[in-house]
Amino acid sequence: MSKLINPADIEFFLALATACSISKTAREQGITPAAVSRHLSLMESRLGVPLFNRTTRSMSLTPEGEVYLDHARKIVGNISEMEDQLLGSTVAPQGLLRVNATLGFGRSHIAPLISDFVRKYPKVDIQLQLSVNPPPSGDDAYDICFRFGNPPDSRSVARFIAANRRVVVASPMYLKKHGEPKTPGDLTQHNCIGIRQGDEAYGVWRFSTTKGKGKTEATQNVRIRGNLTTNDGGIAVNWALDGHGILLRAEWDVKKYLASGRLVQLFPRYNSPDADIYAVYAQQHRTSLRVKTFLDFVVAASRAS
Repeated sequence: MSKLINPADIEFFLALATACSISKTAREQGITPAAVSRHLSLMESRLGVPLFNRTTRSMSLTPEGEVYLDHARKIVGNISEMEDQLLGSTVAPQGLLRVNATLGFGRSHIAPLISDFVRKYPKVDIQLQLSVNPPPSGDDAYDICFRFGNPPDSRSVARFIAANRRVVVASPMYLKKHGEPKTPGDLTQHNCIGIRQGDEAYGVWRFSTTKGKGKTEATQNVRIRGNLTTNDGGIAVNWALDGHGILLRAEWDVKKYLASGRLVQLFPRYNSPDADIYAVYAQQHRTSLRVKTFLDFVVAASRAS
């Protein structure tokens, strides 16, 4: 009796589903487009269902293809987990690691760490995907997602990477021209640089003061205004450096400019909601040698910086 699904089909299907292109898959697999089409047609013929919707310009997964993709990812993940558990610490990590991070943090922090990591562990293949917003919880397209704040999702594990607070900053140029606000309430009279990211309420900055043993004394919400807005934190920082306005930004993004004096911190007695950095991964990756080794590497680098 012939099998409906052959082991070779799974890796092939994952490559095709990732590329969503016959020609791109052919280049990556080192075969002809005709061979890719023939392999896909044989798979669909054996299964008796279409896996892709195909037109002359594009292709996309059918509902049956989505089911196939979901199971194929789990199968490949389980095989990798089995290898890691069987081999344990006797071998160096190897295989594919899919990483997601936000644009600014991914460019400035995760990408350089990946460069150092693969130099030490050359058998690990890493795919880094940067996005404005983190993927939804439970999305298994990535093995590790770096995000700000601990997601309340029992299906995922969140490992603390580093503490990260938000600070209000401005350039000496701006403060010289417009004066320095003394309290958060004064921000309504200043030009503030807005950032639209994630699900956070846009245009409202939140502050609190503390009094002894971390007890909250008072909270204050300030609705800011300004003529510059972006969804890219790096661009917002550059605007602040150019003297265009006041910015609320994660400390990791402005730390070097505060140290050099190009930016000045405002309201040091006030606190803004923290943006601690976490690595989120699925429960099934708890024992993955690749995941554990990479996260240990990132944590060690964060503590050393």
